[in-house]
Amino acid sequence: MKYSPVADVPLLSRGKVRDLYDLDDHLLIVVTDRVSAFDVVFDELIPDKGGVLNSISAFWFNKLEHIMPNHMVSTDPADYPAPFNSYGDDLARRSMLVRKLDMVPAECIVRGYLEGSALKSYRQDGTINGVKMPAGLRQGDALPEPIFTPSTKAENGHDENISIEELKNQIGTETAEALEEASLKLFAEASEYAKSRGIILADTKFEFGYLDGNLTLGDEAFTPDSSRFWDADTWEPGHAQASFDKQFLREWLETLDWDKTPPAPALPDDVIEKTAARYREAFERLTGQAWA
Repeated sequence: MKYSPVADVPLLSRGKVRDLYDLDDHLLIVVTDRVSAFDVVFDELIPDKGGVLNSISAFWFNKLEHIMPNHMVSTDPADYPAPFNSYGDDLARRSMLVRKLDMVPAECIVRGYLEGSALKSYRQDGTINGVKMPAGLRQGDALPEPIFTPSTKAENGHDENISIEELKNQIGTETAEALEEASLKLFAEASEYAKSRGIILADTKFEFGYLDGNLTLGDEAFTPDSSRFWDADTWEPGHAQASFDKQFLREWLETLDWDKTPPAPALPDDVIEKTAARYREAFERLTGQAWA
C-alpha cells in the first residue's frame, strides 16, 4: 500500500495521488507524495509533492475567490475534527478540509497554447474539440484566444474530449454555458498573474460542483498536476516546452522499454529528486515564497 499520513482511519476513496475521508457534509483531502505517469502509480514517492500541490491549490483558491467561490474551508490541521486534528505533523501543508459539492460530471479544460491532445487533434484535421483553428500553428504556439475544451469524466480509463454541444446535451445548456464562462474567467485571471511571474499557463483543468445552488470550484486549482506551466524566458514554439511538473519523469520513462502498464519500473534517485525539484520550483515561482 502506498504511504498515507492517516493510515488507521477508513478511507472514502483513494485516487492516484489523493486520499479522501468522509466527514458528513465535508471531506478531508490528503495529497500524498505518490506519483503517476501514463495512468500508472509508482512505488516510489516524490518528496514534498503532496505539500506543493496542496499549497498551490490553496494559494489559487484564495487569490481567485473574487471570481468564483470554492470548496476550501481550511488547510490548518488544528481546524479539523477528531481524530485528524491529532495528525498535525503528518497533515501539515498536504491536507485540506473542504465542503462537499454536488459535482458536475465533466472535466473543464481551457487551452491557451497548442499542446497535448489539442496538438494531436490539430495535426489530424486542423480542429480542437471541433473548433477550427488557423492553419500553420506549431507545437507550443499561442492560440488566437483561449478556448474551452471539455471532456468526459471517466470513472475508469481515459477521459474523452467532447464538443461544447455534446456537453450541453449531457448536462444541459445552462450548466454547460456557466461552466464555460467560469472556466474562461478563471483562466484569464490566472494566466495574467502567471505571466507576471515569468510563467506561461498553457492549459489547465477544472472541476466544478454546486453548493446550495451556486456553482463552486472544487478539486484542485492551477497545480502542476492539472496545468501546463512553461518558463516564459525559454518558450520557443516548434517543439515541446520545459514544464514545471513531472515532464522530466515522463521523458525518462519514454527512454525505457516499458509498455506503460503495471508494474511500474523502479525510479532512480536522480529522477525522483529532479522531479521533486520541478514541483518545488513551481510553488516558489508562482507564490513568490521559498519552499522550506
